[in-house]
Amino acid sequence: MTENNEQVAGLLLAAGGGRRLGGRPKALLTHRGHPLVEHAVGTLRAGGCTRIHVVLGAEADAVRERALLPGCVLVDNPEWAQGMGSSLRAGLDSLAGTGARAVLVSLVDQPGIGPEAVARVHAAYTSEETLAAASYDGKRGHPVLFGARHWAGIAATATGDRGARAYLKAHEDEIALVECGDVAQPFDIDTESDLVHLE
Repeated sequence: MTENNEQVAGLLLAAGGGRRLGGRPKALLTHRGHPLVEHAVGTLRAGGCTRIHVVLGAEADAVRERALLPGCVLVDNPEWAQGMGSSLRAGLDSLAGTGARAVLVSLVDQPGIGPEAVARVHAAYTSEETLAAASYDGKRGHPVLFGARHWAGIAATATGDRGARAYLKAHEDEIALVECGDVAQPFDIDTESDLVHLE
């Protein structure tokens, strides 16, 4: 298990500006008394990721000041306003040369996805060819795990807010779906009405 922990890096996409939340960066929303980005890093760590890269964008300086993210590699994405695809590319770029053989990608605005779901998807890693994703009642969601062999292809197709969607669609038959509906809820914090999910 320890070897797997070192081979699978965690990548948290936390650059969004919260446009539909009145321009409040999602990373700095408060959940259980801490910035949401802290909660999300803790979830990745508890789920088995020892190396964690965090992509920052909106209010990156404020996130650095307010959030305690010890041991994390903080990656600035100056193009964050172009959408999640640019953050995914920045995160994958930051992993080059680290020795990671796979990456487990998580989104900062999904606090209903806890360590159990992360651990299940993490355990699906077998090689640099692995593609795996959490599923909820059979529907693919986050977190997702990409073996290193897929990174270049994902980066080449990650545009706008689509992230890895186009690549995953093209490789659907290779994805190991890991059911997590019994341990996690895949809601997003996108609008004011979603803030009820934060504690």
